[in-house]
Amino acid sequence: MTLTDALNRQVPGVQPDSRQNQELSEQLQQSVQKSIYQNSLKLNSRVLFALAGQGNQKSLILVSGGEFVPEIANSFEGETRIVEIDRQSMTIKTCPLTPLNARALRVCFPFAAPVLTGIRRSIGCGDRIGLATPGHIRAVRATGVMPILAQQSIREMTRTQRTAQQVMDDATWGVFQEGFQQGFGSDADHLKSKADIDATLEAGFTMFTIDPGDYVDDQSDFDNSHSLLNKFQALDWKALEYSADDCKRLYADKSFRISDDYQLKISKDELVKAAVKYGRAVIHTTTLFRYLQQRSGGKAFELEVSVDETATPTTPAEHFYVASELKRLGVQWISLAPRFIGEFEKGIDYKGDLKTFERAFISHVRIAQYVGPYKISLHSGSDKFSIYPIAAKHAGELIHVKTAGTSYLEALHALGKIDPDFFEEIYTYSYARFETDKASYHISTSLPQITHPSDISGKNTTDILNDIHCRQMLHVTFGSVLTEKKDDCTYRFRERLMRLLGENEEIHYELLAKHLGRHAAPFSA
Repeated sequence: MTLTDALNRQVPGVQPDSRQNQELSEQLQQSVQKSIYQNSLKLNSRVLFALAGQGNQKSLILVSGGEFVPEIANSFEGETRIVEIDRQSMTIKTCPLTPLNARALRVCFPFAAPVLTGIRRSIGCGDRIGLATPGHIRAVRATGVMPILAQQSIREMTRTQRTAQQVMDDATWGVFQEGFQQGFGSDADHLKSKADIDATLEAGFTMFTIDPGDYVDDQSDFDNSHSLLNKFQALDWKALEYSADDCKRLYADKSFRISDDYQLKISKDELVKAAVKYGRAVIHTTTLFRYLQQRSGGKAFELEVSVDETATPTTPAEHFYVASELKRLGVQWISLAPRFIGEFEKGIDYKGDLKTFERAFISHVRIAQYVGPYKISLHSGSDKFSIYPIAAKHAGELIHVKTAGTSYLEALHALGKIDPDFFEEIYTYSYARFETDKASYHISTSLPQITHPSDISGKNTTDILNDIHCRQMLHVTFGSVLTEKKDDCTYRFRERLMRLLGENEEIHYELLAKHLGRHAAPFSA
């Protein structure tokens, strides 16, 4: 098929097949003198769209027949020129990967925009550098697991100096590059304020994870009964829209038939502690949900509730209280992240007794089925390979696994193969930053456990990243690595890292596909 044939014979809704795409990409490559991502070739209103270039030098190419620029092309900003292809005059518009062009692309090709996830198994693929989406797609494409490709927390955006719009647009370009049309989600993660909602809503996110952790009373697990009762009576019952007595009548000393094999009884003491621990968190979540409803202007969205970043595990009674209270107050959500028993440290496997975890996990799933249904969300889900089979077995479609830092580690893994000396430079810097950067993370690694930079020279990067202590050190220092500047105010590592990964992107994608594929495989439909 020639470019002329493609533009003149386009049938609405019908795209070229893989063989035709190869032919078209070869012809287009000769015309623009740039590499063409074959999977990106798409037709719309007699305009051929393609992603061209490599690494950080990519651009969107629009090709139309004759010297007339079709109306659809006017939605994009870029430079236009007339060329001769197949002895026919054609117009080529070269468009930079700007927010305006990303927005226009999502309108032209809805598959490049996030959609609602719904109640189906899903995996969050956080991307801290903006280059990982093609690798994430390759990891999940054949699994039947719904990928959440635009996912980043406000905390991570702050540490990487990225905006919500950049996170969204980077996912859009990656989806278009791969020609991925199976649908993907987006997650504005760990939102704590109305300002967080405004920024991510404007960027086009479709799922919003509310983190009310600042409103959880961790001391409640250690308070005596007198102190708990005083705190219970002092809760903002007006904001909870009923009274303390109403709450007791609803839950205290009541049994709930959760399933045929599970009955949950909540004593008065358990209720009081649950309300003290999570009551303010329920109020905050409800406030932000209603604000989101107001600001969304009727546009559909999804909510996740995260209570995982707390000092002690969420008991079944506490989970039931939180979910039931949110439902009573009209909050609608599709997933909830409890604080599970055991340790979910960053970047390494689960620490704890698997049988104990399984019993607790089953209880959480049963409650999600009874109150919802909604999904159980595994936060700090990166590399928790020992519990994935348990989660897959008992949760079915009601599971969401959230990963982020592990993809940054795979970027460093790729860097070690591309430029070992530069990897060692980043490792040495991260080692020096570790004591400072670990403060806000839940990890057990200490500096004496980490291989000293003087001892890694010549070592295989894979072996270094398989060491859990080195792994956690590199995991928690990502923000410093990506934002450290030299005396001339240029980035010390970031631009070189991005350039090397871009120039060797297939190495990066291959490692991501393999590693994230291990995360998705246990949940494969």
